[in-house]
Amino acid sequence: MQKLEDFKDDINKCSKCGLCQSVCPVYKITGNDCAVSRGKFVMLDGVLKGDLKLNKNIDKYIDLCLKCGKCSGFCPSSIDVCKIFETAKHEYVKNTVLGRLIFFLESKYIFGSLLNIFRILTKPFRKKLPVKQQKSLKVIYFKGCVNNLCPKTDNYIERIFRNSNIEIIEKNFDCCGLPFLSSGNLERFEEVKQHNLKMLDCEFDYILTDCASCESTLKQYVNAEFINIGELILKQNIKFKFAKQLKVTFHKPCHLENSDFLKPLLDNCENVEYVEMPDFDTCCGFGGEFFIKNNTVSRAISKVKAENILRTGADIVLTTCPGCILGLKQGMIFSGGKTKVKSLTEFLASAREIIYSK
Repeated sequence: MQKLEDFKDDINKCSKCGLCQSVCPVYKITGNDCAVSRGKFVMLDGVLKGDLKLNKNIDKYIDLCLKCGKCSGFCPSSIDVCKIFETAKHEYVKNTVLGRLIFFLESKYIFGSLLNIFRILTKPFRKKLPVKQQKSLKVIYFKGCVNNLCPKTDNYIERIFRNSNIEIIEKNFDCCGLPFLSSGNLERFEEVKQHNLKMLDCEFDYILTDCASCESTLKQYVNAEFINIGELILKQNIKFKFAKQLKVTFHKPCHLENSDFLKPLLDNCENVEYVEMPDFDTCCGFGGEFFIKNNTVSRAISKVKAENILRTGADIVLTTCPGCILGLKQGMIFSGGKTKVKSLTEFLASAREIIYSK
């Protein structure tokens, strides 16, 4: 496991150019230079030199980060910002009483057991996903924690692929590990990583995801072909007829690598008009525990997002991340907007008719 000292050269690669300010959603709201990576690197450089202690004040600024990764993508020095912050977070919290309590609650005995209990309790409410006998495309479905708690997504997927040539393989996956990275629980992350790798010991064509954050995290440790729910539906050329005319817009999650599938997919939806919102790919402000620890900033970011949604006049805003759904709904509450927030899967499953290519 890496230590903060191992990232000394990376931290020193930061030229303090300030380009991260132009893409950081937290900086745009706060104007605080400690919100962006260069400000945090100044503090961590002080820690490595012995001029500063890694204390709760620095930890507070490490938490003032949505882990959206936009600064890494924009950084001329290609610094893996999130990896450095995760390591610094780990080195601080592992020696605190609160940190040890959080690590215990995130353990397989607590967090893992609760996840298994919800799987058992919700099983009677889930429709069985398609299993095909004939030659078909095999996808292994990574549900993620939210969908393991909520049976509705299984039912949406079953309706969409019921008469398709897709076989969906279900496995007893653990969490992707993103919450553990955010909390600095790197040991727990390694534990779920090893478990999930074992679950992939079978024959399949793609790993199917309907959560951009899960897919982004899995790609850190899984060497396989991934396909998100929108890409798979488009690949199968499935068409949808809606009962009435609807106007929709789309929020692109920070962790979604590309949304090239979106417009062609919505073109296959009768009675659906797509309108792109301003800054459709900017953060919704949720960010998991960021929503709890920095709620004022989270609300402000989500309100800006909601205002962009409302400018489109759309009936529904779609997205492909359960966390983003919560961020978008927060924005609607604090902006007074009435636009409905739905996952892409829920929206497509609500079509009056689903037509499969022959």
